[in-house]
Amino acid sequence: MSLEVDVELRLGEMTLAARFATAGRLTALFGRSGAGKTSLVNVIAGLTRPDRGRIAVDGTVLVDTIRGIHLPPHRRRIGYVFQEGRLFPHLTVRQNLTYGRWFKPVAARWGSFDGVVDMLGIGALLDRRPALLSGGEKQRVAIGRALLSSPRLLLMDEPLAALDEARKAEILPYIERLRDEAGVPIVYVSHAVSEVARLAATVVLLAAGRVVATGDAVAVLGRLDLMPAAGGREGGAVLEATVARHDDRYDLTILACAGGEVVVPRLDRPPGSPARLRIQARDVMIATAEPHGISAQNVLRGQVAEIGQPSGGGVDIRLDCGGQVLLASLTRRAVDQLDLHPGLAVFAVVKTVALADS
Repeated sequence: MSLEVDVELRLGEMTLAARFATAGRLTALFGRSGAGKTSLVNVIAGLTRPDRGRIAVDGTVLVDTIRGIHLPPHRRRIGYVFQEGRLFPHLTVRQNLTYGRWFKPVAARWGSFDGVVDMLGIGALLDRRPALLSGGEKQRVAIGRALLSSPRLLLMDEPLAALDEARKAEILPYIERLRDEAGVPIVYVSHAVSEVARLAATVVLLAAGRVVATGDAVAVLGRLDLMPAAGGREGGAVLEATVARHDDRYDLTILACAGGEVVVPRLDRPPGSPARLRIQARDVMIATAEPHGISAQNVLRGQVAEIGQPSGGGVDIRLDCGGQVLLASLTRRAVDQLDLHPGLAVFAVVKTVALADS
């Protein structure tokens, strides 16, 4: 799937001016609240007309203001999952799921009802009405309804924003399965770094209505200059790793990455399996000598690659750990006392590691 977007839209005092092209299973529109993410996804869906621009999906032009093309939403074959499920309260789950399917000619339909129900784990809910569903169950039904409309593109506008942490943990594996198995490209809107690190292959980062970066999720999230736009103190890096072995005595798993080994709670994965790690900048300490006698289990070798501009009393540091990026947020005093400078060999002491793909 290819998605090409080049649009402008006046939004009060802000102008949305977004231009990017992407191809892949899941592309995240990412940025702080108010960056223009939902406005942009509404333009792609056809719910809002841009002042100027062009949008094409797999070569099919949806919008071209110069040529006077603006396909209405029902002709775009785009599924849309909102922050809230927006299910029809008077219909059962089964009736909600099949609602959009009736508007598609039989020849244009793909995917089976039973296959979508199985993938999303909602078979036991089919005879219930939305009032009897949890927030996570409603979102899974909303995703199923969008899929059964046989879309060529699925838009998901912060589908976890209205859920508590328990419900988010419940639904994330289903979104991963959707990404990997459904065969439908997804544009996923979020301001949460943890979601983007876990789900996205490609990131389009927006700030104040403009695209400031587009590319591989690991590369974009590891850029020091993008930390303010990517969430400030929530900023961090994503590391690619591999399961090296398991420690049965302590119920742990040792992951190998370019900068060394990382210890995490035991994973149900065989050696050699890939893993993606999310490490926040605020959870990284830096030592100029190899530390001993500390409780932190994860120490990675690296060198200082870049020192950011001071902001208040803090400074952001980019480390090169065997070719992979790690970010650290330190005080200006610590940077001066350690005499940190680009090229200096250091040890990164990681206080907390989160798996971004499980």
